Amino acid sequence: MSGILEWDCGDEEDGTHKIAGEVQLRTYRKFLDEYSSQLRGIEEALDESISDTWDISRDPIALKFLPHEQTSLLKLVDTDNKILNKVLTVLAALSIEVEKLQDEARSKYFGALLFYGEGGTTGSSGVDAQMSISHFLPFLQEMFCFVTRCEQVVCQIVKQMSAVHDSTKSTPGFISASDVHFQVVFEHLGDLLVMLITFDEIISSHNVLVDHWLLYKRTVKSVQHDPSKFGIDGSKLKLFERIIHEIEEKLMKGTIFQHCVEQSFDETKSIICKNAQLSEEFSLYLRGSLSDFEGKLHDQLHSDNIHLWIKGCALCVLNFNLFGSLDKKIFKQIWDISKKIPAVTLVGNILWFPETFLLARLPQLCKMIDKKTQQAVQSNRQSYLQTKASNLPKELQLYYFQTCSWMIHMETNLQQPSDQWKFDDLYNRCCLFLQGLQYASGISRLLKTVTNLHVYTSKPMTKTAVLAICRLIELLKGIQHMYHRHCMSVAESANHIVQHLSYQALKIISAAKKNIIQDKRYSEKRLDILSSLLLAESALNGPGTKERRLVMHLALSTANQMKTFKEEEINMLNSILFRLDSICDLQDKLTLACDCSFLYWHRVILPVYLANIYESHADFHRVSYICCALQDCILAMKSVRHLPYPGDLKITLESDVYKLLESKILIPFCNDIETDLRLHVHSHLQLDDRNPFRVGINNFVPMLRLRPLRFFERYISIKGYVEHYLNQMFYNLTTVALHDWKTYGKMRSLAKHKFDLTTVDDYLPSQTLDQGLDVLEIMRNIHIFVSKYLYNLNNQFFIEKSSNNKHLNTINIRHIANSIRTHGTGIMNTTVNFTYQFLRKKFFIFSQFMYDEHIKSRLIKDLRFFRENRTQLDQKFSYERAEKFNRGIRKLGITEDGLSYLDQFRNLITHIAVGECVHTCDSRS
Repeated sequence: MSGILEWDCGDEEDGTHKIAGEVQLRTYRKFLDEYSSQLRGIEEALDESISDTWDISRDPIALKFLPHEQTSLLKLVDTDNKILNKVLTVLAALSIEVEKLQDEARSKYFGALLFYGEGGTTGSSGVDAQMSISHFLPFLQEMFCFVTRCEQVVCQIVKQMSAVHDSTKSTPGFISASDVHFQVVFEHLGDLLVMLITFDEIISSHNVLVDHWLLYKRTVKSVQHDPSKFGIDGSKLKLFERIIHEIEEKLMKGTIFQHCVEQSFDETKSIICKNAQLSEEFSLYLRGSLSDFEGKLHDQLHSDNIHLWIKGCALCVLNFNLFGSLDKKIFKQIWDISKKIPAVTLVGNILWFPETFLLARLPQLCKMIDKKTQQAVQSNRQSYLQTKASNLPKELQLYYFQTCSWMIHMETNLQQPSDQWKFDDLYNRCCLFLQGLQYASGISRLLKTVTNLHVYTSKPMTKTAVLAICRLIELLKGIQHMYHRHCMSVAESANHIVQHLSYQALKIISAAKKNIIQDKRYSEKRLDILSSLLLAESALNGPGTKERRLVMHLALSTANQMKTFKEEEINMLNSILFRLDSICDLQDKLTLACDCSFLYWHRVILPVYLANIYESHADFHRVSYICCALQDCILAMKSVRHLPYPGDLKITLESDVYKLLESKILIPFCNDIETDLRLHVHSHLQLDDRNPFRVGINNFVPMLRLRPLRFFERYISIKGYVEHYLNQMFYNLTTVALHDWKTYGKMRSLAKHKFDLTTVDDYLPSQTLDQGLDVLEIMRNIHIFVSKYLYNLNNQFFIEKSSNNKHLNTINIRHIANSIRTHGTGIMNTTVNFTYQFLRKKFFIFSQFMYDEHIKSRLIKDLRFFRENRTQLDQKFSYERAEKFNRGIRKLGITEDGLSYLDQFRNLITHIAVGECVHTCDSRS
């Protein structure tokens, strides 16, 4: 048997590997759970939710409800009636041109004019102003061509309508238009005129643009006196001056609309003025639109009624300039309506005042209105603003309940699967979609009117009004978010709704067509009616594009002759077509209604709103809706042309708003959390009453649980912001007072336990240098250190010579070692170098002192005496001789402090000794 005990390592398993494996599995499972939680948090942060600040323009995939028309207009208007085809094709082409001009004006011209002067100098002098207008001049040239194009389209529409409604032409080459009313053409003509009015109002109210333009004109005139001095060709300068003159005459004087309605219409104005049938059509449209508007005047939810009113006023002016007269009843009706509407927001912060427009454009007719009545309109505007401002909380509450109820119905209704839909369900969804649009239009109109009127009248808002306005903005963006969040369901439903509405309209048209076919009396007018009905059916059978719906409206205008439709049928058909147009244009109308770019000019309300949000400590997610509203300003800034780098304007806005957000919410929130943690940690001290039942309690958890907010080009995580703040605070304050490391450690643990805030450990050594200086500070000021500290050889530590307080500071090897541990061993070379340089200077002074003639001679004399009397002195230098030497040195002079050269030499030796000790301590550490 061997004397060495050998362990049996057989195949028997005692369970050790199994236990170790289970521990590793549990650790791995915990890691996977934490990782999955992080991924889920990222997914939720980037997902669409009620608290997200989202931007439709940044969606990777955008869903458009309205289909794009790929068929040409000539193929859409294709019937056997060639004359009817030509008429409808021309009118449809002009109407489509108007829509394109409108889109171009909104996307390219309005924003560039509104934001001119923003982001740079706003003065009327200086190089910056001239540079701004220089960058802006190519845009003005483009706008000049655009306005010219608008005038041509207005001229063509009037000429074509005059040709259609010319009763003198009864030849077979013309259709009979005795009972034809192309109301849709008048509406497009009104849209184009309103666009020109908007240009005038923007330029007239833009003082910065006007001042910069006048300054630029003066500069050009000064260059004209000596073009060679500036290296400019004289002929080119004259051409340039002519361009500037043309731009000023057409654009800068605010008479774009006036020039358009007073144009000669290619020398056919005399013919048009005599067209009584066209004049009657104008009057018929004005009477119908004004009556329709008066019926909807008190219906604040209707989305198009105010725009209908502006078009009516613009067409009245055009009618008066064409025919030289206007029905007094129509004008009286317009003036009465203007009393009830103090102002209308055209775009951004631009207001349009109906009575001012009428007095300027129809001065002949305004003579019928006395001055008292004209002045009463101004007082009505003041009272309207005062009433609206005081009633804002009530209107907010009404809209709030209506919007919340609508959202609940939307959520409930859109949960139903499509295979279970019925006709009633489609009707209900159609009403819900239009109801949300109407709420958005009403809120938008109220917001723009009240805010812009306050600026116009220079009246400050009350805090209550400011908070109500911001809550209305939240509701507006909430409505838009509801559509966007359910865009897939809305798109699917809209397709079925359009098909159902088209089917209902086709039933009415088919019945009318059947009556026409059964009538045996043949006439050319009935042939036009039948062709129009067939064209309307063809347009309705296809997708609901803008072009097809326009052709359908024009075809129905020519089809409704000889009472083709009964009165109840035409009313029902108009209702169906209105819903059809609204559903097809739902996205465009919703985007226009929910546009909050006007907030750029009213940013002064943001500090009050943000401060109130934080003070209330509730519904912090509402901030996301304001961020979304400010995002609309960025979209409007894309057309800025006066800056060399248009993106700078967006950066400035982002910086300003972020500073407000930090100062009003983020920083106070961080300070309050820090205070709460401190009070909790120091609860053992005598503090103020913190009983939540008596003083209340601030619940910070809901705000910390908010998902990251999308703020312009960045995401803001409130929880991450607070964690970063606490990390900085814990580290900086621990560095300043290392003896408080335990307190901040408790606060760090409490932040995790109480608020789930994860902070990073600062890894600072506890109480590193609480009783002494840092080695680096000693080295940087070693000359001061050696003068104030002494070295104890017995206990081997440095001690302060004297102090103003009751304690003397000491530094030993432990302090130096902790400094090295804090800063790393790399400071050793630095310390040795500093000490060496210091000692080198001191030894040089030492040698200079020893070689001094006065000192050296006395020392040699004493040395000779000592050598000669060494035996008698018992190898000891006598005290009397040393005292005599000291008195002799004092005769050489003393300092202001009473120190002799010998005293200074002793201090020098002390400094050298202390320096040597510092070097020795560093080496030992």
